Order: sequence, then C-alpha cells, then structure tokens
Amino acid sequence: MSELFGKANRLSRIFNRSGKTIMLALDHGMALGPMQGLERPAEMLDKLTSFTDSIMLNKGILRNCYTPNGHVGIVLRVSGAATIAGEDLTNESITTTVIEALRLSADAVATSIYVGTSNEHSTIRDLAQLCDECETYGLPVLAVTAIGKDRERKTDPRYLSLAVRVAVEMGADIVKTYYCDEKFEKVVEAAAGIPIVIAGGPKMDSVLDVLKIAENATRAGARGVDMGRNVWQHERPVEMLLALKDIVNDGVSAEEAYSKHFGR
Repeated sequence: MSELFGKANRLSRIFNRSGKTIMLALDHGMALGPMQGLERPAEMLDKLTSFTDSIMLNKGILRNCYTPNGHVGIVLRVSGAATIAGEDLTNESITTTVIEALRLSADAVATSIYVGTSNEHSTIRDLAQLCDECETYGLPVLAVTAIGKDRERKTDPRYLSLAVRVAVEMGADIVKTYYCDEKFEKVVEAAAGIPIVIAGGPKMDSVLDVLKIAENATRAGARGVDMGRNVWQHERPVEMLLALKDIVNDGVSAEEAYSKHFGR
C-alpha cells in the first residue's frame, strides 16, 4: 500500500543506514524562548545540520530559518501552546495540522504526552488522534514522553516504562524518552519493538557524562539520541555531534569518542 511505502520512505530519512539516528532538537524556543545557543537558529542550523541525520523543530523556524538540502530528516513539532512563564508547562495541545506538516515536507511529526499530570488525558488523546490521522498519509509520529518540571521522573524506570508503553499503545512510530541508569533495558522492552531515541535534557557539566548516556542507552537498545542543549550550548557543538555519531553508529565507547574529538 502506498501509505506503508510512504511511512517507510520517511523513516529512512530519519534513521540512517545503520538503523540509528542522531537527531538535533531545536524546538525549545516554543516554551523557553531564545535561550543561550538558539538566539540565531538559522546560523545554528547552517552550522550543524551537515552532522546530523534529522532535526526536530517548530513550523516557524523550519519555514524561516532552515535552508532545504534534501539530506536531513525533518521531524516537525506539532504540539505546544504552553510556556515556562505560564501556570502549567504541561498544558500542551496540537498546534499544527497534518496537512501543514505535509505541505512543509515533514518526514514525521512530534507531540508530547504528560503521563501522570493533570493534562495526562488531553495529551494522550491528542497523540492517539494524531496517530490515526497521520496513518492515512503514511506520516510517522514521534511521541515525546515529557515530564514538565518534575525532574525526579526522568530517573524512574517504572514511570518511563509506563509512559513509553502508553505512547506505543496509542500508535507512536518513534518514542523519545529519558535514559535511566537502573533497568533501562526494561524501558526499551516496554516499547515493544518501536524505536526509542534518548533526550538530552538540561545541559550537563561534563561532556563525558553526555557521551556515556548515549553509549549506555544504545547498548541497552535505544536507536539514537535527540539532543539539543547538550549540543548547541556546548562551545564545540560539531565535535559533540561527531562523538555521538561514533558512539551511536559505530559502537565506540564514550571514552574513545571523547579522546578522539576532545582530547586534543
């Protein structure tokens, strides 16, 4: 069926030939504004997209700041409408239509679910309905298992397994979640074969810590990373992406990748 071919073709632009992805997250401005490193998104995109497999961003930045080159998978963020200045960061809803995503040549769309919050029902419902609509067009859906301001949840394998399975049950084709040191293989198992990519979260103090998360996650079964602040807030973002590529694609250890790209 043509929609099955379309979905497979779009996923092949997000995941490279090794079946992995280095995805660059640039969607932070919708909730956090022009934060450090994303003050000039067009410059950041021009500098970094050559070193990524795919990018995640909102429609305004895609239209106005990205120069199409046909070599990078585009994951269009289609949920939002809540900011850090508001009362509830989890109060998201769908902000972009599937038709607009197709018009912008997106290879996938992304939306958040806030499991365990007051907006659990509405965000999960939005994901389920989005998956149904996108299936008609063969457009993959990436579900973000978001946590809002409750940072403790990102280290809880039971919570992450729940959130991942909910996303899969609703029809997601890719799930973005956090890495946890304990029982992360159970989180991967909860995805029932759907590819998982790892979020970076707030900028870490240590480059090696970022690389170790990528190493541990991929060894446990994750299919890539979707990082933002730990790349474009670093003084050497290109080297960060190259190190992540070595780890995710080639199975290089975090220490080896660090030595190769930062040890001189």
